[in-house]
Amino acid sequence: MINLLTSHASVRKYKDEPISKETVYELVNAGQHAASSHFVQSYSIVHVTDDETKEQLAELSKNKVQILGAGAVLVFCSDYRRLEKAAELHDESVEYGYAENTLVGAIDVALCAQNIAIASESKGYGICYIGGVRNAPDEISDLLKLPKGVMPLFAMTIGVPAQENDVKPRLPIEAVLHENEYDDSKYDELLPQYDETMKAYYSQRSSNRKVSTWTEQMTDFLKSPKRTYMGESLARQGYNNK
Repeated sequence: MINLLTSHASVRKYKDEPISKETVYELVNAGQHAASSHFVQSYSIVHVTDDETKEQLAELSKNKVQILGAGAVLVFCSDYRRLEKAAELHDESVEYGYAENTLVGAIDVALCAQNIAIASESKGYGICYIGGVRNAPDEISDLLKLPKGVMPLFAMTIGVPAQENDVKPRLPIEAVLHENEYDDSKYDELLPQYDETMKAYYSQRSSNRKVSTWTEQMTDFLKSPKRTYMGESLARQGYNNK
C-alpha cells in the first residue's frame, strides 16, 4: 500500500476504454468509507455519462483532453442539501452557512475523493484531479442542476493510462514535518536544496522538459489573486461563511 501511495502521478491521457457503472459504484463505495467529520458525509458525486453534458463540462472547466478522453468523469461536490432534507423529516431546519461547515464540507469531499483515487490506482487505473471545475462554478452548477446547498469543488477523471508520467519528487519530509513546534528557519536551507532536486527532475523527465524550480513556480502562481469570484459562488449556493 505504501508503494502504491508513493508511486502516484497524475494521468492526463487515457486509452479509449470506458469504465463500467459497476466499477464506478465499487470505487465510490470505497470513497464512502473515508473518515467524515461528525459522520455528516457532506459530499455528493455527479458521474457525468451524457456526451453533451461532458462536452460542456470539458469546455467550462477548460480541460477537454482529460475529460473527453477519460473512462469515467466524476464531479465532487460539498453537499448540505441532503442534510436539509434530513432535518425536514423532523420538522427542523439546519444552518450550514458558516465557515466551519464550509471547511467540513471541503474536507469530507477531499477525503472521499482521495479514497476513490487510491482505489482506482489499486485496480490499475490512472486518475487526474480537475480543479478547473472552479473556473466556472456557477455555470457548472447550472449544468449539473445542483440545488442550493451543493457546491462543485473539483472533478476527477479515471481511465486506463495511455501515457504515464514520472513521479514528481516531493518536498523533503523535514520541510513538512515539525516536532512539537513550527520551525520556519529550516526553509532557508531546505528550499534551495529542493529547488535543485526539482530542476534536475524537470530537465531529465521523459516528457515536457523545462528549466524551472519549485519556488519560482509557486511564487508565480501565488503572487496574484486566483478565482476571486469563488466567495460569491459559495454564497450563491448558501455558503455565506458567517
